[in-house]
This record gives sequence, C-alpha cells and structure tokens, in this order.
Amino acid sequence: MRRHVHSGEVRQAVYLLLEQRGVTLEEIAEIVFQMQEPYHPGLHMDTCVHAVRAVLEKREVQHAVLVGIELDVLAEKGLLSEPLQSLIESDEGLFGIDETIALGAANTYGSISATTFGHLDKHKVGVIKRLDTKIGSAVHTFLDDLVGAIAACASSRIAHQHRDQQEKEYENAQAVYELKPKENAG
Repeated sequence: MRRHVHSGEVRQAVYLLLEQRGVTLEEIAEIVFQMQEPYHPGLHMDTCVHAVRAVLEKREVQHAVLVGIELDVLAEKGLLSEPLQSLIESDEGLFGIDETIALGAANTYGSISATTFGHLDKHKVGVIKRLDTKIGSAVHTFLDDLVGAIAACASSRIAHQHRDQQEKEYENAQAVYELKPKENAG
C-alpha cells in the first residue's frame, strides 16, 4: 500500500533541506526586498520573510524543491548515471531542466513571477550568486534556480498584495465620496 504523505511532513522536509544546503529564509527575503523595495518604499524585511514562508506553503514549490535538491545531492555523491551525472555535476550551460523545474514553480505566481525569475537567473542576485559559484564538491545546479523561483514568487506576491491594497483604498475613497450629501445645484 502506498503511503500518504501529509503536507506538514513535506513542508518540514523543505525547510530542513534548505537549512542543510546552507540557505536561510532571510537570504531569500533579502533578494525579495532588493526586488520590491524600489516599488514599495517603506517595505520591511519581515514582510519579505512572510512572503517567502507563504510561497513555501505551495505544494508545487515544495515538490520542485524536494526534487531539485535531491538531484543535487545525488550528483554530489556521484550516484547518477552518465551522462546525467556529468551534466548536473558541471551545471552544463545547455542543460535547462534546472531552469524548467524552477520556472514551473515560479509560474504558480503568474507572469510577473516568471519574468522576475528570468531576471534573477541572469543576474544571480544575492545568495543565488553564492550557490551558482562552484566551490569544492558542492552541487547546486537546481538549488540556485529554485531559490530564484522562491524569491520571484515572493516578490510577485508582494506586488499583487500591494496592488490589492491600493484598489481597496481607492474603493473605500469612492464609497466615502458617494456617501457625501450632494450640493444643491439651485
């Protein structure tokens, strides 16, 4: 019989794997802050951390993180068959499956998230740069892109929430305007 995996177990595994791979939520939130602060002066880091946590609640993101990190770990241990072992271990430039998985996760927050992911993938912002830089035997072929996807999703989440807040304020202002007694025209 197949085992049913509770979402809490999956969430806990994702947090543990990120920690084991040396990635903190705060580092991801720093990327989010850098991406969103120009559009939202007064943005606080705790808002960015909260957005990262919310993104990590999404099953699609959790599953992408689990698969990607597992492949990185297997490549570090030399447990993949060739030529996949060499492709992942060397982070071959034409091997785009890492970006494909991360982009799939990024798409859970729409086109803004997808374009932000593209920017982060190209410019290697923050912890993404550290992960992308090959040091020792560590393999982060998937993780650097997944961190970019998480940051892109969290950035998109903040942007959408900001717009929702603006619209709510506008609607409230319109409601107040409509409640004012009309001036006599005569």
